[in-house]
Amino acid sequence: MRRVGCFFGLVLLMAVSALLLLAWAVGTLLGANAGSATAIGVGLLLLIGLALVARFVRRTAAPVGDLIEAAGRVEGGDFGARVPERGPREVRALARAFNAMSARLETTEGERQRLLADVSHELRTPLSVMRGNLEALLDGVYPADRAHLAPLLEEAHLMERLIEDLRTLSLAEAGALRLHREPTNLAALLRDVVAGVRAQADAQGVVVDVSAANDLAVVDLDPARIRAVVTNLLINALRHTPHGGRVNVSAKPGEGLVWVEVADTGRGIEPDVLPRIFERFTRAADSPGSGLGLPIARKLVEAHGGEISATSEVGDGTQIRFTLPVDGDISGR
Repeated sequence: MRRVGCFFGLVLLMAVSALLLLAWAVGTLLGANAGSATAIGVGLLLLIGLALVARFVRRTAAPVGDLIEAAGRVEGGDFGARVPERGPREVRALARAFNAMSARLETTEGERQRLLADVSHELRTPLSVMRGNLEALLDGVYPADRAHLAPLLEEAHLMERLIEDLRTLSLAEAGALRLHREPTNLAALLRDVVAGVRAQADAQGVVVDVSAANDLAVVDLDPARIRAVVTNLLINALRHTPHGGRVNVSAKPGEGLVWVEVADTGRGIEPDVLPRIFERFTRAADSPGSGLGLPIARKLVEAHGGEISATSEVGDGTQIRFTLPVDGDISGR
């Protein structure tokens, strides 16, 4: 505030000096009487100028002071700092931009803290299992045979998958995920994915169907990423569909896009969990997954310019559908 006041004071001093110099010059040229009249006029103008400057300073200094104080709070780590939007139009615009910036920083910091807590929690379990088993092997409690080493390898694979999922998710959230697009027969891709999980479905006694026409579309997409999306949705559906149930994968054209849906006849999702299933580490209490599959699927679909959503009723199954944009006529090309 002192710096702002000194700046306006300096500007005012320069303006007064210029006006007095002008009055002296005019008075010298026009004579004493004209000079007196000019001095009076300049004095009135000076008073009006002082009033205007004081009003401007009063309207500007306080909002600028709020911004300076709030910026100091943000610098100190208080990302909840906000400033009232008041003063001249430019200052109000600056206040709005500052509030948007601090809100974004607050959201990012909250997500960072939650991510660190969630990652710590997810890694703690496999690390604890590995440490306990290794200590038992070193102490001679268990023999170092295949039966006792295999679980350690499985826990290592679990950690590897978790770390890779976190890497994919972080790249997608940062907008740094690279897509290798190519013209792809979406119907053929869906059939290939279903064929890959057919053995697991048969072992569980679950029927898996595909309904997608051969000439559905040739879509410009990253086949590896979309294959990962559909595989994840299928594995989730099989995980929550009991023996004798059914999972259906379908695709149909829309206006400038293709709809893909994975629907199951499983137990459904609880209403309090459903709005959060695309958030990191959200999962049912008895789910063996990491809670990263659906958030990754959402980010991969959004990276392609599509959207993903879910509907579910407890006891009546779940339907997850996503869109992929298509250039031109999607009825076949």
